[in-house]
Amino acid sequence: MVLPDSLPLVPAPVSALPGEGLLPLASDVAVTGDPAAAALLIDLVAARTGIRLPASGDEHGGVVLGIDPRTGPAEGYRLAVADAIEVVGSDAAGLAHGIRTLLQLLTTDDAGRWAWRRATVADAPRFAYRGVMLDVARRFFPVDEVKLVIDRAAALKFNHLHLHLSDDQGWRIHIDAWPLLSQRASTASAMSPARSGSTQGGCYSKDDYREIVAHAASRHVTIVPEIDMPGHTHAIGVAYPELVEAPVMNDALLADAERLGQALPRAGEPYTGWGVGHSSLRIHQTRTYEFVRDVLTELAELTPGPYLHIGGDESLGTSAEDFSTFIQRATAIVTDLGKTPIAWHEAGAAEVAPGTVGQYWGALEPTVTHAAHAAQFVRRGGSLILSPSDAAYLDMKYDSGFPLGLDWAGTVGLRRAYEWEPAELLEVAPDAIAGVEAALWTESVGSLADAEQLMYPRIAAAAEIAWSTRDTRSWDGFRERLGALAPAWRADGIRFHPVAEIDWTDR
Repeated sequence: MVLPDSLPLVPAPVSALPGEGLLPLASDVAVTGDPAAAALLIDLVAARTGIRLPASGDEHGGVVLGIDPRTGPAEGYRLAVADAIEVVGSDAAGLAHGIRTLLQLLTTDDAGRWAWRRATVADAPRFAYRGVMLDVARRFFPVDEVKLVIDRAAALKFNHLHLHLSDDQGWRIHIDAWPLLSQRASTASAMSPARSGSTQGGCYSKDDYREIVAHAASRHVTIVPEIDMPGHTHAIGVAYPELVEAPVMNDALLADAERLGQALPRAGEPYTGWGVGHSSLRIHQTRTYEFVRDVLTELAELTPGPYLHIGGDESLGTSAEDFSTFIQRATAIVTDLGKTPIAWHEAGAAEVAPGTVGQYWGALEPTVTHAAHAAQFVRRGGSLILSPSDAAYLDMKYDSGFPLGLDWAGTVGLRRAYEWEPAELLEVAPDAIAGVEAALWTESVGSLADAEQLMYPRIAAAAEIAWSTRDTRSWDGFRERLGALAPAWRADGIRFHPVAEIDWTDR
């Protein structure tokens, strides 16, 4: 079923039928039902319209919210807007998703008064894992900004936030057993032209991280923390030099440093450049694995979600044999902690722990090697998260003239970000695909406003790919529906890039 253009819903639901006319938003219409969901709806409507609907214990309110497992699959919902409003979720997350859809049905009538579009919607997600990755290692985002990213991701029905907590440029989470990480390894960040050379860093205390986790849970979002190893570990060596090998220079690193006017990495000194592949943990030292176990143990204790991401990408300074040794041991440590390991697809070169999830970041046309590495996770009983860099990397430039972003994977216009099909990317069984994740790396990001310019509107394309079935999606329909989200995005303060392919509306 192709969604009617008159219903500006993103991501596209399984089915939706428009009704006749509008239902006025009356300030005295009570919201009744599930208390947490009622509070969410009341807050969202107030933020959008300035009208604060009353909550009521009466079962006959004008807006009725409920949970009924018979509604459908996990995270599913149904809603009806007629002379009254009813939203029923199959679980708490499904009810929250239904509320987000209801909010997208808010509009104004010809006199400028708030009203709901009448409609009947039945919906459930295609993929269980729908993620956004935020690189806080290269550009540190304070807690309030992370919470804002969570709120906005939840509005598009994403349910995972992957935090890239460590890289060559910075370490962003306090670890009790290794306190110098937060004291010495968190002070810098990647050099961004937008910051005019500023390299201010930052680090989350454990209470900061708990606050992020709790806020995410209130939005039905799971935090996925990543400690990138054994490469991308230069910052660790700033705090504990004995854990990290000397930087390994390669031709690409030298050329990039010269082209960008950035310093080369030096052992024990903060690194603010953009080069990759030069760092490595010391693979054969016992103390290295004491470090890995301590860090992952403390992170597991802080993280109620099922996943710990151990990185594994671009370990160019590590021999293939050493890399394989490390990945086997690191993924085993995660499983010993009762968590499911996630690793970038290069880790498929090793015998990853059974059940490890692979995250594919290669191109839409995979190389033979990348495809083989990704398939290894499936053979080991795991699944795959798809983040093709030339379609789902939000830090790629929209076009060659765009001032923010990179272009090493090419430029990614909105249509390219939208028109790819997960089932056709790799030769694996459909049930081996856990889901889709859009990633924002932050070398070129100097502020939350920069991040928003790169994320929006392409993040909406990723949301629809992750949520909607292929027969409910179409580029032309998406263009129409996306343009109608502009007033809501502007009201929420999102500084999106108004790409020319979309006719952005005012109401």
